[in-house]
Amino acid sequence: MATKLYVGNLSFQTTSDELKDHFAQAGTVESASVVEDRMTGRSRGFGFVEMATAEEAAAAIEQLNGKEFAGRNLTVNEARPRTDRPGGGYGGGGNRGGGGGRGRDKDRGGRGGGGGGGRNDREPRW
Repeated sequence: MATKLYVGNLSFQTTSDELKDHFAQAGTVESASVVEDRMTGRSRGFGFVEMATAEEAAAAIEQLNGKEFAGRNLTVNEARPRTDRPGGGYGGGGNRGGGGGRGRDKDRGGRGGGGGGGRNDREPRW
């Protein structure tokens, strides 16, 4: 069964193919991927490598953790399972004076969509 490894502190120029080739010295690489930012497509500086067996994964950790690759010292360890994280997206606005649209009282939020927005020239009410 394949064992997934986390690889951190990658150079931002490192490609998935380069990562795969580098880990091939420790054993059979099933897959390798450098994680990229969704918006920009640029590397986020870490990735994952799947080694064919647990023994090869242990050998890769032993051989490559803390060693220099493309000018950076790699962090290599067994990947932890993904945890569910709440949310997603850009958070939204909550109820912080937004509202939106014209025709509202200028002191209650006014123009501006989802969150923030609006002027408030009055003293706070607390």
